[in-house]
Amino acid sequence: MTPLEIEGKTIDEAIEKACIEFGVPRERLHIEIVCEGTSGFLGIGSKKAKIKAGLMSLDQVLDISVEQNKIQGKPEETLHEPKEIKSPPPSTKETADADPVAVKAKELLEGILQRMNFSFPVTIEKAPDSIILNIQGDGDGRLIGKKGQTIDALQYLVNKAVNRFSETRKTIVVDAEAYRKRKSERSEESLIALANKLGNKVKKNKKPITIGHMSANERRIIHLALQNDAALITKSRGEGEHRKIVILPAKNTD
Repeated sequence: MTPLEIEGKTIDEAIEKACIEFGVPRERLHIEIVCEGTSGFLGIGSKKAKIKAGLMSLDQVLDISVEQNKIQGKPEETLHEPKEIKSPPPSTKETADADPVAVKAKELLEGILQRMNFSFPVTIEKAPDSIILNIQGDGDGRLIGKKGQTIDALQYLVNKAVNRFSETRKTIVVDAEAYRKRKSERSEESLIALANKLGNKVKKNKKPITIGHMSANERRIIHLALQNDAALITKSRGEGEHRKIVILPAKNTD
């Protein structure tokens, strides 16, 4: 999210407003004081306090964690050497079922979480075309962040690190508190609503409508949403990336 300039009677009030705006605690924000504000004389010439606030990037969060550990007297090498991070050992069943790439991704993610002061275990879930790492969070939403920013940053970092030297590139999905599943369900609901809206438009105007830039799964949802409407027909046309779905009046089958 783009940093915002926020005003308040005091710096603390402006920061409190920023926490509400971004939906995160104060320690997850990068704060820059633009103006400390003045009370003026009898209210004349007073200026509000102004700050520039933005969500901390993952790198900033890790840097703060490093500095905190330095202040506490912890040796620096424990912060920079992944081998020194003691992650919970995977269960025998999980180790046997998961491939080495999945285990490596799990250990890396657990190490990052520890540096962020999150003591949450990670489990591996099998999927046909990806590795799913589920973080067992406490439900307070900190792992997800505003609009999924934190969980997306973790997923990007793990994918970059694991696939950098791997001969077989694998997609790694990082999830917490079933966020990805809930987001997918909301997306399906919006596609069904879109299908019904466009279907009604086709029936009203008696003209076909073409929808492009959709994945195979999204096209399938549109087809299923309208398959029981006797007044409409849905067809897929084109090939590959240019494949589109067309909604037509039932009498127009050309």
